[in-house]
Amino acid sequence: MLQCVGDIDPALGGSVEAARQLSMALDRLGHAVELVTLRDPLPEWSAEWPGTVHCAGRASTRYLYNSDLPAWISARARHFDAIVIHGLWRYTSAGVWRGLRGLGVPYYIFPHGMLDPYFKHAHPWKHLQKSLCWRMVERRVLRDARAVLFTCEEERRRARLTFPSYVCHERVVGLGIARPTDDAVAQKQAFLAAYPQLAGTQTVLFLGRIHPKKGCDLLIRAFARVIAHDPSLRLVMAGPDECGWQAELQQLAQQLGISARIVWTGPLYGALKWGAMRAAEVFALPSHTENFGITVAEAMACGLPVLISKEVNIWREIESDGAGLVAADDLEGTGTLLERWLAMRDAGRYRMRVNALLSFARRFELNRFAHDFVECLKSV
Repeated sequence: MLQCVGDIDPALGGSVEAARQLSMALDRLGHAVELVTLRDPLPEWSAEWPGTVHCAGRASTRYLYNSDLPAWISARARHFDAIVIHGLWRYTSAGVWRGLRGLGVPYYIFPHGMLDPYFKHAHPWKHLQKSLCWRMVERRVLRDARAVLFTCEEERRRARLTFPSYVCHERVVGLGIARPTDDAVAQKQAFLAAYPQLAGTQTVLFLGRIHPKKGCDLLIRAFARVIAHDPSLRLVMAGPDECGWQAELQQLAQQLGISARIVWTGPLYGALKWGAMRAAEVFALPSHTENFGITVAEAMACGLPVLISKEVNIWREIESDGAGLVAADDLEGTGTLLERWLAMRDAGRYRMRVNALLSFARRFELNRFAHDFVECLKSV
């Protein structure tokens, strides 16, 4: 199998991590998996992927246009049983589509939430640009795919609301995340050694890109409303400052008088990332749009209950399984999530931790997903 992504920088978030995890799982099942990208990957990024990592040639422009990609795909396509494209709105999808024409090699697309109607209203100019791209090529890319693969039913439902002439073969296949394998105690100790000011505190953890769509400002304002409940309460904001928003958020925290109660860690990887989850009491993600929320599943894998908005597409599964709390993606809803959690007794929190582990095992465990993914490809 060949997986195709524009870039494998881990700071780019969910689609890159989803492709990496899928490669790992398929490799363990005995399938040969290779990767092609349009940006020269750093050696340490390539080392995280099983199999060979190719760069089809240096891309130009933000669209990652690469005139060599169609020929690169065409020359190698018959070596693979299937090709999986991760994401839209970059030349990756169009270049693979052009390279495969007439060859009979099936390809599949994971949109990873990139067909969500959120951007239609939140960013009209970007939506206009995407509409032009849709008319010119992307609708044909979806139409000709053997299947368009969605991570949950909500993603599939929302994808139908964004563009006209939407025609494709839809399949909901889910998404899987690897369990953390190292010593949980050692991971927690490593994190607390790096941030000793958090020892003995009750921590609310945000882990993701510092980006307006993630609702970071809502979380900070809601946290300011509830800190009087417990002097040990702390908020950890972990993740890359993707668009230079962190300074404004830190100024907001200062204006609200809660700067001393917030720890900014920057991006966390490996043991420090898992340690942050081991040390936290609860995970919070009040996103305005979230296709799946890989960090949500990772938190559940650690037995960490999640506080999420109804714009995180797996909210129905979380709510149904009692693995967390769900509310609207506004200040009132985010505040309600924190207040409900703080008012919960120890027994209720314990049940929610158990439910988080059980829900992860049933819905989001990587090996289970990989097996189902292979069966899906065979069936279509």
